[in-house]
Amino acid sequence: MRSQGFRKNYMITMLLVIQSYNYVDSAAFVLVLPSIQTELHLSDTQLGLLTGIAFSLFHSIMGIPIARWADRGNRVTIISLAVALWSGMVALSGKATTFVQLLFTRAVVGVGEAGCVPPAQSLIPDYFTRAELPWANSVYMLAAPLSTIVGFFLAGWLSELYGWRAMFMMLGLPGVVLSLVVWLTLTEPRLERAAVVTTARTSNVTSPRRSRTAALSDAQPTLREVVLTLWRNRSFRHLLFYWSIGCFFGYGLGAFQSVFLVRSYGIKTGELGVWYAVIFGLGGLLGTYLGGALASRYAPNNERLQLRVAAILFSVFAVASALIYLTTNRHVAFALMGVGAVIGALFGAPLFTMLQTLVPPRMRAVSMAGILLISNLIGNGLGPLFAGSLSDALRPRFGDQSLRYALLALCPGYLWAAWHLWRASRTITRDLEMAQRDQGDMIVVSTPDKGRINTSVA
Repeated sequence: MRSQGFRKNYMITMLLVIQSYNYVDSAAFVLVLPSIQTELHLSDTQLGLLTGIAFSLFHSIMGIPIARWADRGNRVTIISLAVALWSGMVALSGKATTFVQLLFTRAVVGVGEAGCVPPAQSLIPDYFTRAELPWANSVYMLAAPLSTIVGFFLAGWLSELYGWRAMFMMLGLPGVVLSLVVWLTLTEPRLERAAVVTTARTSNVTSPRRSRTAALSDAQPTLREVVLTLWRNRSFRHLLFYWSIGCFFGYGLGAFQSVFLVRSYGIKTGELGVWYAVIFGLGGLLGTYLGGALASRYAPNNERLQLRVAAILFSVFAVASALIYLTTNRHVAFALMGVGAVIGALFGAPLFTMLQTLVPPRMRAVSMAGILLISNLIGNGLGPLFAGSLSDALRPRFGDQSLRYALLALCPGYLWAAWHLWRASRTITRDLEMAQRDQGDMIVVSTPDKGRINTSVA
């Protein structure tokens, strides 16, 4: 018999591993962009297409139907299939010989990764209470810095030693094994609740298969109801605007930062991978841990304070980001990147907790997919494309330094995103209270051999 604590810790650990593996691909792709550009003779605009719309368009569009499936179906199966799909396509990226082929593989990788975050964000609150969610989300979000350490370090040296093609194949193939582990070892709480309901309602003659199907599919609101419910929530609306705007400028800057450093300072991918692992890996770990710990300790039920602190820190982040492109000393630039990495990671877990708590359980996956749809189309889709196009437009005047000024021009956009965080702080307390009333009281359902899981009743 596995204890409740073991099940919860194993589940969040597996989701952490999955998301870390997800991010390794993104880190690796960004790092080897200069090598890909040289071998395939691509422009900055084409790089923007590869890192932006090729991935985000399919990631965003497919996120909605996958999330609808996740809100009523077996989330473990969805995650397992998603891991297998994107891992295979990452490996296939190493075989691409043209821009179109690489564009296709990135598009399908986006489809696979669309099946990761929404189901996971729907699954986590079924295992953890509201008081535990900031910690659980901070653990889950450690995936970004952990994958940064592993991804940039491995990608940098594997690319330098064996080339970017072999690197993609070595990173992609192990994911197929990971997908099998997920499918065989994780359990879907909805199926456990079906067993409890079937046992409790002995007066109803219902087959086990029908009970399992009902537990996975009943009481799901329509897509129109989900959209209207979320749009009426002012705090959710401002958090959505923050996410979309922040992604537009953040993805635009992030997609070309490695290209900027290589182009401006002549850094090789191996050295750059080590710098990125230290800066974004260790800095992200520190920021993510501190964000969850400080929010839980000093403002556990004060989301208004959390949002106001986040808005102030995000404004500081905007200034630090601009200084990276104003300095001509690479060590100063790396130091500023470290400051930005810590600040940028501080408020991720508290914000995800708010998003989970603001929406009903049957809307969690779709709400997260909606955020990813808009933020990815606007942010990841248009941000890198805009940055690359702006760099090409400035090249006749600034030459090799055109990318520096293009990225500098994006930095003030973070202040716009911070303003939406401040606006959300004005309504978050009221909206959370309304959400809690709408969702009803939380109860605990137990099974004889599977521990305890959280569920809600209307």
